[in-house]
Amino acid sequence: MTAIEPDVSQWEPWRPEQVAELLAGVELPWYVAGGWAIDLFLGGDWREHEDIEVAVPNSRFDELAGVLAGFEVFVITAHAEATPLPAARDRLMDTHQTWIREPSSGKWRFDLLREPSDGDTWICRRDPAIRLPYEHVIEWTEDGIPYGRPEIVLLFKARHAAEAKNQADFEAALPRLDVRRREWLRSALERVYPRHAWIAQLEKAAA
Repeated sequence: MTAIEPDVSQWEPWRPEQVAELLAGVELPWYVAGGWAIDLFLGGDWREHEDIEVAVPNSRFDELAGVLAGFEVFVITAHAEATPLPAARDRLMDTHQTWIREPSSGKWRFDLLREPSDGDTWICRRDPAIRLPYEHVIEWTEDGIPYGRPEIVLLFKARHAAEAKNQADFEAALPRLDVRRREWLRSALERVYPRHAWIAQLEKAAA
């Protein structure tokens, strides 16, 4: 099958608890990323979400074959084309987005982000010098849903801070970031986006 231009109007994303139910039996480290991660950190549905992103180690993607057997798996390329597996198998290491479609409804349900990793170590896609053990990347809600630490999620959102949703996520999370979280994010931003406007806001919050 050849690549298609995905119909984004067919996104009807699952909620985090639905993803958690599907992935309950897998052993690889996974977590809810993006805007939903900020939502889970804040402890409630504070804004609407057009999709849901779930991060997994790229080197262990094959371990999800069993749970994804009933879905259509598409690799999203740099040209916003969707190519189904296994036809796109050779693109897995040079792309990171994988959209999951439910055949019975034709709806896109979640986006699997295949992140660089080295064993039990998470590697930042923006700068491979930024590395953390997965135990320092993932936090958990009271009902057991894993999500990315807000300071890490915000580092990725910083690239598109001009988008209202990303600025809103930063402003909502900032008052809840303790000194350690703020310092990590400030340091990471200075490395990846050294002139980013959020750096001044983080410094002001620390004053």
